[in-house]
Amino acid sequence: MTDDLLGFYLHGSLAMGGFNPKSSDIDILVITNSSMKMEDKRNLAQFFLHQSNSPYPIEISFLHIEQLRNWQHPCPYDFHYSEFWRERYESDLLKGTYNYFSEDLHVDTDLAAHITIINHRGICIDGEPIKKVFPSVPKSDYLSAIISDYQECIENIEEDPIYCSLNLIRVFWYLKEGVISSKQEAGIWGLKTLPHELEITIRKVVNSYADRKDTYSFEKDELILLRNYISEKVQELLRVLN
Repeated sequence: MTDDLLGFYLHGSLAMGGFNPKSSDIDILVITNSSMKMEDKRNLAQFFLHQSNSPYPIEISFLHIEQLRNWQHPCPYDFHYSEFWRERYESDLLKGTYNYFSEDLHVDTDLAAHITIINHRGICIDGEPIKKVFPSVPKSDYLSAIISDYQECIENIEEDPIYCSLNLIRVFWYLKEGVISSKQEAGIWGLKTLPHELEITIRKVVNSYADRKDTYSFEKDELILLRNYISEKVQELLRVLN
């Protein structure tokens, strides 16, 4: 497996300087020269089940180079681990099954966003330079990836106000000015740019994400006001793009 490694790349909040020890994942893409064997997948699952959350959660995808050379969206991959997959892998390993280790083609819409971020803000930890490995992702594919997450945040802002508010602002900023940002950067931009009546809510969100000692509560009305403002602006920008 090690001999097959082409590169090891960091993306997400850690690469962009917005890592929050209490809520952020360590986001990684690994590129290999050839497709992954079943035994390697099982070994990786066992490894990440032990290493993730010690102390930080890991989200990682393995792709082989041909999956990048012939770009398609959603992008195929060989192996993925995140805490969302923990129970699935634990079950497969315990029962000796192959439900999540199969050789069937797996694809992930989010890879368009991850690779775009790597191209703009990523860090090569080891291996070939980013420009030599990763394709230029069409803007339409990147938009498809971030809008999917954006729609979930529109629905779930009351359940997860900090993540969802920052993600809504981040998508709005990208559509408005083409900036690829971390959630932290988006929150700071929102404080400077969005209407005054949203400032208190955004400041609470930004301070909460920055892990300051103050504890904030969020009222439904203020979250709906922020959500509706951004939703209206995003819809206007999407109509222009279409």
